[in-house]
Amino acid sequence: MSKVTIYTDGAARGNPDGPGGYGTILQFVDSAGVLHEKEFSQGFEKTSNNRMELLAAIVGLEALNRPCEVELYSDSRYLIDAHNQRWLANWQKNGWKTAGKAPVRNQDLWERLLRAEEGHRICWHWVKGHNGHPENERCDKLATDAADAFSAGKQE
Repeated sequence: MSKVTIYTDGAARGNPDGPGGYGTILQFVDSAGVLHEKEFSQGFEKTSNNRMELLAAIVGLEALNRPCEVELYSDSRYLIDAHNQRWLANWQKNGWKTAGKAPVRNQDLWERLLRAEEGHRICWHWVKGHNGHPENERCDKLATDAADAFSAGKQE
């Protein structure tokens, strides 16, 4: 099974009404032992930080064309805890309701993420944002550039 590392960032920029962007860096070693990188960046509007973090993870996983062993790093505690604390499994078991019986927000993206995860072995890691972690900083730059490019296009 191939090993892949994915670094994600949502870069909501503190404004849930947009514009926003997300960045994903996917690193993998090919059969010859050569390290490769793919970078993804996209801007869009009217979404929340949590939705952008989910989209960043989804885009990286959907880019994989075969089952992989994945190390996924994100500065979204919500995304990582949903897996590591088994919130996601409990939401599904409870019919997409929280422990307080409220509907789970972003159910559409959580379901899409589950589909993107199929066939992979994923280890989820939280990276405290903006702490100098170079991959986190690169993902943040990708996401911020996407948001800026999107904003510039909207203003022309």
